[in-house]
Amino acid sequence: MRHIGIIFRRELAQYFSSPIAYFVAFAVLLLTGFTFNNDLALRNGRAPVDPALPLIYLAQFSVFFVPLLTMRLLAEENREGTLELLMTLPLQDYQIVLGKFLGAWAYYTLLISLTLVHQVLMLWLNPVDVGVAFAAYIGLWLFGGASIAVGMFFSALNENQIVAAFLGMAALLILWQADLVGNVLNNRALAEFVRSLSFQSNYSYSFAIGIVRFDHTVFFVGVMSVLLLATAQIVQSRRWR
Repeated sequence: MRHIGIIFRRELAQYFSSPIAYFVAFAVLLLTGFTFNNDLALRNGRAPVDPALPLIYLAQFSVFFVPLLTMRLLAEENREGTLELLMTLPLQDYQIVLGKFLGAWAYYTLLISLTLVHQVLMLWLNPVDVGVAFAAYIGLWLFGGASIAVGMFFSALNENQIVAAFLGMAALLILWQADLVGNVLNNRALAEFVRSLSFQSNYSYSFAIGIVRFDHTVFFVGVMSVLLLATAQIVQSRRWR
């Protein structure tokens, strides 16, 4: 655990010295602030605001900004040769991967926690369902972890950060729109399987409406586990090159 903690602190500190990380934070606050203000203006006190609405838009936006946070995690290490240096230390491959993942997830957690200011304003202006807000945040947190695992997987496959970000965005966009992909498939069993992989369905049809479903929670945790294991295997394969 000590080794994971060292990698975790190193990665988290790097986000606070990265201009891209600050740009993403600014974009997150701008998007959620605009959504909150627009929803508040449309309802005009006639109906309570939806505490999950800014988070739903943030989940959609995560498809594009999470790969910007993960693109350097392993691609930069591969390009600069520092990954091989890490491998000479008494570290297991899974410790490197897990430490970097937790650092990125911690920064993502900080980003979404900044949006709590909107929830406080909602409580002050109108009565809102706190349970819906809590479930939406839990789902967004798990959604972010799964998205980070996807981005990190492609970062491990590449030495070019831009390519890693592009592939991560493409994969997340497909996973977000897996429902539409399943609808165009002729094979019913395959279509059902593809639809079950939809990030949108697993978030919007449960967490976003205030329901913390066990199967959807397991889905996001499973995506994280499988992709982190695959990423660790990719890192391990570099030991033999």
